[in-house]
Amino acid sequence: MSTISTALRHFKEPTKDQLTHIYFSIPLSGSGAINETNNGQEIEKMDISAVLSLGEAEDSYAGKLHIIPPYLAFSSVDKKSVKFTVPLSTIRRVERLNARAGVYALSLLTWHGMKIIVQLTSLRPTADLFCSLLRDALKVELQRGQMKQVKTFVKTCYSEVLVSDSSSAPENEREDGSLEEKEGGSQDIQYHGGLGLKFKFPGDPKKLREASKIKLWTSYLRTHGRNLTLLRYPQCTRLVQVGLPNRLRGEMWETLSGSIYLRFANPGYYDRLLEENLGRTSTSTEDIEKDLHRSLPEYAGYQSPDGINALRRVLRAYSFMNPELGYCQAMNILAAAILIYMSEEQAFWLLEVLCSRLLPGYYSPSMHGTLLDQRVFESLVQRYLPIIHEHFQLVDVQLSVASLPWFLSLYINTILKINGEQLLQIQDDGGFLNLMRDYFASLGDSAHPDSSDPRARSITIFQELLLVSFREFSIITDDIIHSERKRFRGEITHSIEAFAKRGAVRNLRSLGRFTKEQVGVIYDALYGAMCIVPPPPVAAPPPTLFTTGEGQEDKPETRIGLRTFRHFLSEIATWARDDKIVMNGFQQRVDREVAEHEFIDRLFYFWDVGCHGALSFQDLVSGLDGVMFNDLMENIEWFFNLHDKNKDGFLTKDEVLTLSESFLFIFRYEIGDAYLGAVSRFMTNAFEYGDALLPQPESKDGEAPSSPLPIGTNQPYLNLATFRMVVLADEVLESFFETDLSESFKLEHHPELDIPPSQSGLLGDLWSSIATDSNKKIFNMFTDELGKTIGKHQVVHKPSIGRYTKLEEPKARESLLTPTLRKSLSKASLSGTSAASSTVAASSSTSTLSVNTTLEPPKPVSQVPDSASLSALPLLKAVNAAALMERTPFAIDDVKDDEDEDEDEDEFDKDNDDRVLDEVDAFLEAHDSGLTDADKQVANDLLHAEPLK
Repeated sequence: MSTISTALRHFKEPTKDQLTHIYFSIPLSGSGAINETNNGQEIEKMDISAVLSLGEAEDSYAGKLHIIPPYLAFSSVDKKSVKFTVPLSTIRRVERLNARAGVYALSLLTWHGMKIIVQLTSLRPTADLFCSLLRDALKVELQRGQMKQVKTFVKTCYSEVLVSDSSSAPENEREDGSLEEKEGGSQDIQYHGGLGLKFKFPGDPKKLREASKIKLWTSYLRTHGRNLTLLRYPQCTRLVQVGLPNRLRGEMWETLSGSIYLRFANPGYYDRLLEENLGRTSTSTEDIEKDLHRSLPEYAGYQSPDGINALRRVLRAYSFMNPELGYCQAMNILAAAILIYMSEEQAFWLLEVLCSRLLPGYYSPSMHGTLLDQRVFESLVQRYLPIIHEHFQLVDVQLSVASLPWFLSLYINTILKINGEQLLQIQDDGGFLNLMRDYFASLGDSAHPDSSDPRARSITIFQELLLVSFREFSIITDDIIHSERKRFRGEITHSIEAFAKRGAVRNLRSLGRFTKEQVGVIYDALYGAMCIVPPPPVAAPPPTLFTTGEGQEDKPETRIGLRTFRHFLSEIATWARDDKIVMNGFQQRVDREVAEHEFIDRLFYFWDVGCHGALSFQDLVSGLDGVMFNDLMENIEWFFNLHDKNKDGFLTKDEVLTLSESFLFIFRYEIGDAYLGAVSRFMTNAFEYGDALLPQPESKDGEAPSSPLPIGTNQPYLNLATFRMVVLADEVLESFFETDLSESFKLEHHPELDIPPSQSGLLGDLWSSIATDSNKKIFNMFTDELGKTIGKHQVVHKPSIGRYTKLEEPKARESLLTPTLRKSLSKASLSGTSAASSTVAASSSTSTLSVNTTLEPPKPVSQVPDSASLSALPLLKAVNAAALMERTPFAIDDVKDDEDEDEDEDEFDKDNDDRVLDEVDAFLEAHDSGLTDADKQVANDLLHAEPLK
């Protein structure tokens, strides 16, 4: 069993609006449980050129001011110096300043008393419009009541306690930020914190200089806002590079990542999610339980029930919120690390931001994000560290062996740079791993232990690592990384798909009589169909009251529905698609359409042996194995069982008619009347042979045998042996079951699906908007209309079987019934037919089935269209009309063959024979194809035409 995902094929580059949200760390609308309703009011987004000022001590910065309801955001021109994102609900007052003429300035007063001056440098009408939109957005926030929630929310942030005038830190706080236990009672703490409050934070606070960091950050937060109103000035970047104090680390993580806005917009969501899913189990929850005790077991917090339970709740809550992803390995390590510094609710929302926005594809079954960034890293090493790259190529050392767990941080190239001399000495992967292991173990040691300067001795290897990374590799920007991702995305996607294909083939319980290469072709057809019609999300099988085997439960696997199956079968079976060869004088193309018919639906449920209502990859392989390698008798039995709905070994009259419809569907585009005549003869013989097998009532001596007792249309009528006899009585059907049926399933290698290229620039965007499938269809429709206007439009359907390329048909074999038995059965059937039933006239030597009902007058034979214009629709109507009758009457049944009749009856038989032959000749004349030799040659050539690429 395996899961097959097409998510990589559906990847789309983020739009301009989404990139703006990502840049300002604003939650995307519709992600997670975000609640951004504006009471039905739509507030427009707008940006305007502006100059930001914050007191006399700070420089002014030019940039763009954005209204992105319910947020106000600003970014400097260089996109790096200054940036802020504040909820509109944290703005207490907006005033227009009385400045000199020509200056349009606003004063914004935030919740924390910080005054921001914004000078709008656009034209006056633009500035007025911006102010109008800002006023409307503020009114909406006031109506929503979000401004009242700010006071309650900020109490959960440690920064409020840190900058408080009454106390800079709690009385019971240790040097590293953890809290001492109070005797005789619990502590009343409103702000959120992680396990480090109780189990201490990792590291030595003196070496980490926690006290100095706290002083620096306290000073910055007092003047530049905090939590919801934090302004990111250049000093903020420098302080982050110096390091975050343990106690403030969790809050700064959620503020800088933007997860704080998710927590603010969804109060109480985390607790409600856990309560609603209490006691619920899934595959994800089972995997979580397996990995709980493997999550940072060396930390004291995860050696106690408190830490394990907190980690369990966070991971379970995320799997419930995002069931499509659920839980992936290594997610437990990430959650365990952030829980040391953050509360459960904070960690829950940060995990959502990391998995969906900051590290997309890292924590997924395919790990496509990790593999893509690993490829980007190798490219960066080749570009910026060519000597080390060449050496690794020479000694065949794989960077991914050591770098996969920790790459794409700014420290990767730096680690290689600092250890460049040692790296040039290694000769294999083992040496590379040992070098990296020893280096990480010494990060806390002094970088200059032999220096006489105590300040130099106090610099750790980790601090040196930071210094080199920010100085020498600052040229590696986000734009470079995004560009490299676009460059290698197609390569990584193909490699992941190839690996998934090998895994899916390897996990099959049985390949049947297929080779691995043939199963790979089936997989390609299935994957292509899933890209067109995605299947429903993979879900765990429903719980059962009992288990079989060793008690192991089935794992989730990908199953496709009926719509996806139709597309899949159209790539495998020639009769499951309509290949229309279109010629309009301007182009010649092949338009492929997926066929829809009851026969395909019947095949879908026939292969669904587990009654799941959907098919797995194993079901498709087993189903195809059951028909593609069959001989004549096996194919006849397979076709019989396919139409035997209740599996009792008999076909009812209704099922015989349905089987005839299946024949008509498969043969709908064949050249000539050979297959059509075969279906007509099949119906004739099926009802004759079926009536012959019915129980005959006892007749008295000297009396003619009476007609068999009538049976219902849903009663057993035709068994497998009789069905074989009917099929073998016709050369065309015998040939179909012997070779044509199995050969109609073709396993042909398909070209790899192309990844949609990532277009960039004006010309790329313009071309991607023009060369779309809808535009191609419009162009084809336009050329078709022109072709119709000039009289050169022609559509020819490509045959599914293609055995007969001429308008000739083989002669039918003689009926296996004796003439006497045929006569008595036919007369008995005619006598039992009601007046309202249909009359079907057919000859064993003709290939045309005509149906005349009593509801409308019969049409003359000369009005029957020629065979080239026949389609399956009127034939299906004819078969449905035939379903109304108890016994099919035939004109030839009136012929008498009894040698004991008198001379008058013999003369009557001769006249009757002449009338039947005249009828046959009339049908043959009326159904002349009307094709010239040139038309026949064109039809023959189209049998070998290839689909338009």
